Amino acid sequence: MVGILERKAQAKLAEALSRRSHFNKDEVLKLLTMYNALTVGGGNRLERNKFRDVLHNNFDMTDDILMDRVFRAFDKDMDSSLNQEEWVLGLSVFLRGSLEERVAYCFDVYDMNSDGYISREEMFQMLKNSMVKQTTEEDPDEGIKDIVELVLKKMDHDHDNRLS
Repeated sequence: MVGILERKAQAKLAEALSRRSHFNKDEVLKLLTMYNALTVGGGNRLERNKFRDVLHNNFDMTDDILMDRVFRAFDKDMDSSLNQEEWVLGLSVFLRGSLEERVAYCFDVYDMNSDGYISREEMFQMLKNSMVKQTTEEDPDEGIKDIVELVLKKMDHDHDNRLS
């Protein structure tokens, strides 16, 4: 009896989340099944370290800061764990979001202090951790500084040295 009630509750949740995401009901059910497998013994909450394992194993992410920032972008209620809704809706934007949704998502990831701006320093830090290091005589930080300057020159319309 409990199994039937749980399946009905999962189906109802999947239906509701399919209306709010870029996934159909069957895809949401599969994501919920994956979530349940990941949270066995975890009190039905997906903890940061388990989520980092998912990012590493499925998306080849290795940068600690980037993985933490992606986790924070998923964790909408900021309780340091993901519930089923955050899992499905986060993956919806991450994997199938519209251009506008993905831009807002990336902004959240790069806005390290959550002040609504991406400063020169935040941009530099995220790029520094994400760029492939090349063995040249040039200082690798100089190339990253050049990229940051180029981005600010193109996108900082109010010239306050940060993106909003």
